[in-house]
Amino acid sequence: MSDLFSNWHLLSFSDDGWGWRMLEGLWSTFQIALGAFLMGLVIGLLGAIGKLHGSRLTRSLLAIYTTLIRAVPELVLILLLYYAGTGAINQVLDMMGYRPIDISGLVAGIVVLGIVQGAYATEVIRGAMRAIPNGQLEAAQAFGMSPVTVLRRITIPAMIPHALPGMANLWLIVAKDTALLAVVGFSELALITRQAAGLTQAYWVFFLAAGALYLSLTLVSNVFFRRLERHARRGQPGLS
Repeated sequence: MSDLFSNWHLLSFSDDGWGWRMLEGLWSTFQIALGAFLMGLVIGLLGAIGKLHGSRLTRSLLAIYTTLIRAVPELVLILLLYYAGTGAINQVLDMMGYRPIDISGLVAGIVVLGIVQGAYATEVIRGAMRAIPNGQLEAAQAFGMSPVTVLRRITIPAMIPHALPGMANLWLIVAKDTALLAVVGFSELALITRQAAGLTQAYWVFFLAAGALYLSLTLVSNVFFRRLERHARRGQPGLS
């Protein structure tokens, strides 16, 4: 335990400390999580619309997508999409006569986690859309609104309060899932923590510090989503 207290200087922001590297890792984690979350929102919105209003083929394909993604562990999906996906892209480029490209680790991480997030977001948004009273949609159609206008002016604003709790959970999940990208060598908080702990043998110090940084991100996120949900539900009865 004495080593634990004597090694805290390793987290300093001096030249021989790891403080800045840890914060850089946290920033990379945030960038990936935010990008994947936003990509998942887009996929989830389109997927939910397709499941509710698409053709039978569209609904079947989306059901396969959401079932497979939710059934296979995230680590397996990351390895499959990261290596097989980038390899497939370069094979297609080679067949078309283009040179293979070196895909950015940041972009690859966002896309991989975004595809995973999209499956969960599809179900969250679909449930939120189904919670909208049919009378609101029927009234909008009676006024002659087009489907796109109904979606933009009625469906999305009305479903946001129902979707926010689930989306907040998905944000926290993707923030933690970024740690899985360490297995493919992407330099985010988990990988930097493991490197620092391995080089210094101060495992307690760095893993406790990483846990504190993840916890800080969670606490700030909780405050943000709580305020966002309060704003989305303003004027509704039962709010404290």
